[in-house]
Amino acid sequence: MASTNELYDELMNEWRKGTLLASCSAQLSWDEQTYLPPGGVAHRSEQMSLLAGMVHERFTAPRLGELIGEMEQKNDLGDADGPKRANLREARRRYDRATKLPKKLVEEISRVTSLAQHNWIDARKKSHFETFRPWLEQVVALKREEAAALGSGTGVAYDALLDDYEPGAKTADVARVFAGLRKDLVPLVQAIHHAKTRPEGDILSRHYPKDAQRSFARDAATAIGFRFDEGRLDESAHPFCTGIGPGDCRLTTRYDEHHFPGAFFGVLHEAGHGIYEQGLDRSAFGTPIGDAASLGVHESQSRMWENFVGRSRAFWNHFYPQAQTTFLEALGGVGRDDFYGAVNDVRPSFIRVEADEVTYNLHIMIRFEMEQRLIGGDLQPADVPTAWNKAYTESLGITPPNDAQGCLQDVHWSAGLLGYFPTYALGNMYAAQLFDAARRSLGDLDALFAKGDFKPLKEWLNKNIHQYGRQYLPSRLVERITGEPLSHRPLVAHLKTKFESIYRL
Repeated sequence: MASTNELYDELMNEWRKGTLLASCSAQLSWDEQTYLPPGGVAHRSEQMSLLAGMVHERFTAPRLGELIGEMEQKNDLGDADGPKRANLREARRRYDRATKLPKKLVEEISRVTSLAQHNWIDARKKSHFETFRPWLEQVVALKREEAAALGSGTGVAYDALLDDYEPGAKTADVARVFAGLRKDLVPLVQAIHHAKTRPEGDILSRHYPKDAQRSFARDAATAIGFRFDEGRLDESAHPFCTGIGPGDCRLTTRYDEHHFPGAFFGVLHEAGHGIYEQGLDRSAFGTPIGDAASLGVHESQSRMWENFVGRSRAFWNHFYPQAQTTFLEALGGVGRDDFYGAVNDVRPSFIRVEADEVTYNLHIMIRFEMEQRLIGGDLQPADVPTAWNKAYTESLGITPPNDAQGCLQDVHWSAGLLGYFPTYALGNMYAAQLFDAARRSLGDLDALFAKGDFKPLKEWLNKNIHQYGRQYLPSRLVERITGEPLSHRPLVAHLKTKFESIYRL
């Protein structure tokens, strides 16, 4: 009879093979969004479908189930919080989830979403929802089928999809914490709306040459700790970060020469994801805990570097002289305080990725509520534009003038990522708690940022979050670091302190 260590080694060896195969899909997906010629889309969809089926076969192999079951019976893998026990826990969770899904469904989701993303790009350029509608109908039908196959155990179909991105999270719990956040955000939004002090937002719509934006953003990403000897920055229709594997992490962004924040803060955001990927334990690659803890924790890292660091006064105390030199025509006569106010301008906007810190979470809540209705069958894809515009009118007081600035702005639904959106707002809340913990540990972070020293924060995140991968469930990880369960209050406190000062409330 094999020992527990022998069983464990066999399981990890097989898991690594599946992970390596999945990384091939990740690389093809990155290429699809960056350099694939339009004529190759159909062929790529077949490649992606084939690989998805092969990966599924590896992660649903009966031998994996046998190995997991035998080790669970032996129950002698050491400390409950240790990496071996965590690998077994995650292997069980992911094996059970995968074996509920028919291979044909997995392959079809991969094929359809590969094609749908390119049709989304075309529809977005034309600002024409009807071009994309047939593809959204297919994606939603497939995701409903996936949710039904997985089951939720709660009677809420959306729970099954949410769990893929935020393990252990339930729709009802997320809705509860979002309700508390909304209750405290709305008065702040209203107070800012009526404030007499207004930043000069038009500063950011002056001419910012694309090449200069690229160079400046790359310098900032390097300064906060993203390693370009193990990564790269390219362009895509929608910004993203892909961790291919150890030593290979790729970022993308998009440029608008008359909208400085889009690319710059987009790069900081994706670099935050990249720093997490580069901080994972390389020896754990290919094991169940070799991935990030969750998408919510992943988003906490990107949103932290983008907003808590990148939109701070201290950050611009350091970077503004370089910004003025780089964009002399646009910023030559603009004071640092005026620029700081501009990058923190709060006003309702149509585009989520360009939204300010205060209103951003309202964008997420709209999508969270719509996704539940789409998966539950209460909202049909054909009715999305009307429902979207109504939600924006009611929540933000603005109505999108066209589909590109409305329901076609995000790539997620074309990629089949229903269940992902809530993790952005969860990430904001995690970020606030984690940033507070970092301040308690490291002292005056603003003084460090003002000197251009971001290394202590990066290393603190590496040590407390990144190196553990998925060893801890997200709720356990955050409570372990901060001493408190997830709460919206630290985020609200951060927003009130910052924006009451900027708007002199």
